[in-house]
Amino acid sequence: MNRGSLSVGKRILGTMAIPLLAFAVTFLVCAAKGVALFETQGNFLAFFRATASVMLTTFALSINLNSGRFDFSIGSVALLSSVISATIALNLNLSAPAMLVISIIAGAVLGLISGGAYVITKLPPIIVSLGMTLFFEGAAFALTDGYGVSFVTKAKLTGFPSITNYILVIIAALIVMILIFDYTKFGYEYKALLSGQSVAVNMGIREIPNTIGCYMIAGSFMGVVGFLSATNTGTIQMSLNFGSIGVMFTAFLPMFIGGFIGRFSNDKLGYLLGAMTTALISLMYARLQMDSSVQQIITALILVVFLIYLNNENKLVELRMLKAKKTP
Repeated sequence: MNRGSLSVGKRILGTMAIPLLAFAVTFLVCAAKGVALFETQGNFLAFFRATASVMLTTFALSINLNSGRFDFSIGSVALLSSVISATIALNLNLSAPAMLVISIIAGAVLGLISGGAYVITKLPPIIVSLGMTLFFEGAAFALTDGYGVSFVTKAKLTGFPSITNYILVIIAALIVMILIFDYTKFGYEYKALLSGQSVAVNMGIREIPNTIGCYMIAGSFMGVVGFLSATNTGTIQMSLNFGSIGVMFTAFLPMFIGGFIGRFSNDKLGYLLGAMTTALISLMYARLQMDSSVQQIITALILVVFLIYLNNENKLVELRMLKAKKTP
């Protein structure tokens, strides 16, 4: 679908249709149960926190996945970067913003290590990412002696969660993502490699630096995710034996939604709107106090239905055109 051939109205409708539908459905379902979707400030706080975390995870996953590199290690990067930043912040009595900066830097370094391992070993990215997941999880466990990190009594670090701060994180991450991948040489080379790797390399584009850069950017985003998770609870729990992989799966639905919305506007904006959609669904689960098993089933069904629609979209369009021709 060519965005330029669509009217402004159709582009706006295509961009906003899914999040507006999600809001309407979740609002009505909660209302039918006699519960308000947004009742307290805590509900708004949970919504914006979930939006920020899922959006950043979607950014991190999509950067490599769009290039054919399936990265299981992003959850472990969030874990280890938060352990590193929290440990340093506690030992030096630093503030939350300082911890955030350290977490971003740590995430970028871990991304560099992960990307370097992929480039050097030349193994399939899935194999490398699984190995790096175990390594990062083990490193986090070793740094904390298996006890994790707790700073619930440190007001400097636990005072970060607020609606304003989460909105600032969302805006800053969206701007950074758009600027890097839509308006820089790195972004142009990234898109060229996506379009045709061999052709792009023959034209002089260096694939290895771009690949490592992708891992570092993804790692820095996951550093923020780890920071948001840690400062929300004031504790960092350890994960072993691929326990951190679950973080990655929260990004699948918003990533597919973002790809769909990208036809009408911008895929990065789509990832944000996809994250808002999943945050609304998660808030509905919390307000209705659904069991986790029920939540997983509903989320899986939503994802499957959406993928079925995307896979058969052209057939549906053809059917509508045939019906239109048969109508006198």
